[in-house]
Amino acid sequence: MPSSAHPVWTPGFIRAYVVTMRPYLLFVSGAAGLVGLSFIPDPATGRVVLAFVPLFLSYGLGQALTDCFQTDTDSVSAPYRPLVRGIVTRRQILTVSLVGLTAVVLVLAYLNPVILVLGFAAVAGLLTYTYFKRTWWGGPPWNSWIVAILPIMGRLVDRQYRLAIPGEDGPAFTFAVLSVFFGYMNFVVMGYFKDISADRETGYRTFPVVFGWRPAAVYGDVTAATAAAFAGLVLAFVGANPWSLVMYVAGLVLHVRAQIAMHHTRNESETGGPIASGVRALVLYCLAMVAAGRQEWTPFLVVFYVLFELVLKMRPERGQV
Repeated sequence: MPSSAHPVWTPGFIRAYVVTMRPYLLFVSGAAGLVGLSFIPDPATGRVVLAFVPLFLSYGLGQALTDCFQTDTDSVSAPYRPLVRGIVTRRQILTVSLVGLTAVVLVLAYLNPVILVLGFAAVAGLLTYTYFKRTWWGGPPWNSWIVAILPIMGRLVDRQYRLAIPGEDGPAFTFAVLSVFFGYMNFVVMGYFKDISADRETGYRTFPVVFGWRPAAVYGDVTAATAAAFAGLVLAFVGANPWSLVMYVAGLVLHVRAQIAMHHTRNESETGGPIASGVRALVLYCLAMVAAGRQEWTPFLVVFYVLFELVLKMRPERGQV
């Protein structure tokens, strides 16, 4: 271990690991997991809470894991990150992340053993993500299927649910999963804009690097529109209420503004705002779908979103999302 690296379980390591997790993005996995949980008929509060905690934490653990394989480009685009600074080691982050993800999967598998298979498939997806990120065609969809598994895991907390019967919830749940998939794909595509120079320098052939700014922005438009359309279909099938409509419209406005802003700039340093608006839209779409099916959860959803904004505001580097 380098002399400058903090030992595991010391306050210095814990602080560094939390920064590596990107806490504001825990709300992405939390919101995606809530989508699945909201489709459970008569959900038991204890089971929902027990499932929500690991689902919420899963993004941060997965983000820390993938950072272990991307220090080359991060050293150029995100020099503030602890792994790049050398205050933690790759072995430390890899070990803690794998232990944490294993615990997440085991807790969810306790609720339904079927989740064990999906959980470890997602971990395998995280371990191989960097390979796909280096290709223009692979990064966004590969990252997105991993996140889209989260609502499926949430739905499977109901042991009576049978994954093999896709029509069991009607088309609404399928549309909800697709909205999460395309919403997160949009976030990935948008996120690549801030790293174009770093990715080009380190050999990552992402979509913006290969095809340029405008085609990548159009790619973002398509994924944003598709995510919004599927979320809207969920509200139509489940039945919208005033709270779900407010959340959905707020997300839609933010998404449109983000996409327009990305078309109107060619400066990587100006993309942080649109990217942040895109992730806000993703969270709001998820919460709108949850509120449509579980209106009684609305007070929690409002608190959830306020906390998301507070944590987002406290991120260590404003330009990085």
